[in-house]
Amino acid sequence: MVENASQLFNHVMALVIMAIALGMDALSVGLGMGMLTLRYKQILKIGLVIGVFHMIMPLIGIAIGELLSQHFGEMAQTSGGILLVILGGQMIFSSFGRGDEPIVRPIGFGLLIFAFSVSLDSFSVGLSLGIYGAKIFLTIILFGLTSMVLTWVGLIIGRNVRHFVGHYSEAFGGLILLIFGVKLLLNV
Repeated sequence: MVENASQLFNHVMALVIMAIALGMDALSVGLGMGMLTLRYKQILKIGLVIGVFHMIMPLIGIAIGELLSQHFGEMAQTSGGILLVILGGQMIFSSFGRGDEPIVRPIGFGLLIFAFSVSLDSFSVGLSLGIYGAKIFLTIILFGLTSMVLTWVGLIIGRNVRHFVGHYSEAFGGLILLIFGVKLLLNV
């Protein structure tokens, strides 16, 4: 019985650490998005949507399993990096007066793009977890809750920092997204 409890504890701790690692991109993107003018209702919705995507994507990954993991693992990271570079560049560009509204905002379809881009790595991890027979329910709940909370933390910090950064807050937020996208592309 002690060995089973110990194994369960180790399994849960490994999933918690993985969930935090996967949620760090949501925190980073949340910092960048928080530089936009967002109401608390929008912040709540963004966190919920990103949390749901962090539940759906690993579930899909787990369902697909080992067969496609190597092929999609690198493709998912590249796609997410490209999306973040485009979104970050667009935010930087729009902050210098080239237009009052950014091309993509975290509202409606734009929110789905943001959520998809930060949850692609969860899909890749889900593929790997499907091989090892991870506890599916526990995995997706931990991934979803962790990324949702970290997104909220990032959005609120970004929202509060925006006032100190002033006019260049959107450019700064875009720079965060751009750097994170380049990091994904360079596999650093």
